[in-house]
Amino acid sequence: MAQAVEQALEEKRHLIVEAGTGTGKTLAYLVPIIRSGRRVIISTGTRNLQEQLFYKDVPALERAFFPDGEGKLSVCYMKGRNNYLCRKKLYDLTGQPVLSGLEEIEHYRAIAAWEKTTLSGDRAELASIPEVSALWSKLDARADSCIGQKCSSWENCFITEMHRRAMESDIIIVNHHLFFADLAIKQQAEYAPDAGILPEVGAVIFDEAHELEDVAGSYFGVSVSNSRVEELCRDVEASLQRNRMLSAALSGALKSLRDRSAFFFALLPQGEGRFAFENRRDFLEENGEEFLALRQSLQRLEAELAGLPSKPDEVFNFVRRSQELQFQLGFLMESEDPNTVFWIERRRGGRERQNVFLQATPIDVAPILKTCLFDKLECAVLTSATMAVGGAFDYLRRRLGLDHARELILPSHFDYENQALFYVPPDLPDPRTPQFTAQAADRIRRLLEITRGRAFVLFTSYAQMNEVYQRLLGELEFPMLLQGDAPRNALLEEFRLTPHAVLFATSSFWQGVDVQGEQLSCVIIDRLPFAVPSDPVVAARVRAIDAAGGNAFFQYQVPAAVITLKQGFGRLIRSLHDRGLLALLDNRILKKQYGRVFIESLPDYRRTTDLRQVEEFFEVK
Repeated sequence: MAQAVEQALEEKRHLIVEAGTGTGKTLAYLVPIIRSGRRVIISTGTRNLQEQLFYKDVPALERAFFPDGEGKLSVCYMKGRNNYLCRKKLYDLTGQPVLSGLEEIEHYRAIAAWEKTTLSGDRAELASIPEVSALWSKLDARADSCIGQKCSSWENCFITEMHRRAMESDIIIVNHHLFFADLAIKQQAEYAPDAGILPEVGAVIFDEAHELEDVAGSYFGVSVSNSRVEELCRDVEASLQRNRMLSAALSGALKSLRDRSAFFFALLPQGEGRFAFENRRDFLEENGEEFLALRQSLQRLEAELAGLPSKPDEVFNFVRRSQELQFQLGFLMESEDPNTVFWIERRRGGRERQNVFLQATPIDVAPILKTCLFDKLECAVLTSATMAVGGAFDYLRRRLGLDHARELILPSHFDYENQALFYVPPDLPDPRTPQFTAQAADRIRRLLEITRGRAFVLFTSYAQMNEVYQRLLGELEFPMLLQGDAPRNALLEEFRLTPHAVLFATSSFWQGVDVQGEQLSCVIIDRLPFAVPSDPVVAARVRAIDAAGGNAFFQYQVPAAVITLKQGFGRLIRSLHDRGLLALLDNRILKKQYGRVFIESLPDYRRTTDLRQVEEFFEVK
């Protein structure tokens, strides 16, 4: 793999390389990067991998390349802007604190004390502040409220410092979210010319590259919400009060905008979670006046701000944000772009408030990525343990618009045939029938008795997870952990430290989780992980492929599910000494024509449909 990466860098060619778990992918691309002497961005799927690269892998190679300590690699590690403190916001709040409740006051004091000593401004250093903190969202350095070089704290800003470090570094470690947020901002340079923080490079390594389509789609789309309008109102109000410039006219403009926004978002079609907004034209015919009233309220605020006699620097930023909201609302409600799916998402906010998001997502990101990324880059290396479907990369290349790339598949050195047993029960009903859940819960109980717990039980839906968990509560003698009862990292730590524990979880535990040794000896998956067909983005992609004469089920739905299943099963065998059971309770993999694609894409696990063989596997020491 290292030779293939070196060749790709030298020849300025793109490379797709799948390398099995445990083969040392990070070392295989780091060594040729260091030898090349070129500036390279490494983009990863998870923060855990970023930390592993920065704190473990790069220092180990640094010691190997420069044993006498004479040379040194120039490396920086960057997260999304909302992970960093905005000093200006903190100082502004100091002069005029708007804090709600004792908890926020405590958090504020902790952050204010920490700001005096921190060198990075990275909230990960603040163990005392919970993951979901209302105060942090008022103080983070997100691009929306950044006024760039006009800011009084520009010189000692944590984002400025991070940007400086990136410009001086040879290896820049980011995650996919930051990479594509930055790329999207650069595409919209007319709105935010100073917002891009990543330097130009010739080569990018995408680790965990199976995630690229979904992440890229979210950043090349458009999103407007009632909470985003409220944040603009709140920021304008706080700034003008601080500068003693909040006139009656401006107060009236803000009240009007809040009222119009609340009314408009309340009128949007009702529904749970994510759902398509297919009747936008009908909606506008009925509610066009309310839509125009919201845009006019934004224009009124913009005019009042523009008319201020002397303007604090952030006022120009408020005007830009107002214009951006007007433009994006227009696109969301009126655009007829055939490569865009329009949809609505409703999420629970704090204090019984519902956040409503109007969304537009590209149906096919391939042409965007081809033009904006792969045609401009000299060399992109895409790697993961799970990208090939049926031994080929056709699916990935088609979805990402990657035409001319070398390809390489490298198997893991694990002895899967002896280390893992893959069990599919032939007698369970189809997972789509009402009888499935009760019988699946019984089979899970039996399997956990054989394995003595020590298992992940992974589900494709929260409802199924909760129902099976409730059915087994009191029936199992092993400690049972449930996703949602504690933060993800806390649950994982508890699982590692609790003998014979069983963790019930959904999508966020299917990848990026590493538990080695006997503590994890079994992974049970309830059904083949097909994406929810009613999801608006999935449904739009299916329709587009079928309309173009393709077969969306075999070209899109099956390959996507294959990659997800490979990820889920990949939790089990993480080292040469791991050993255990993989169970899939969905026997469509044996009975349906498409099941062969799944089986051919998985490693060479020993396979069985006989529960007695599972018992024998765990009797062998």
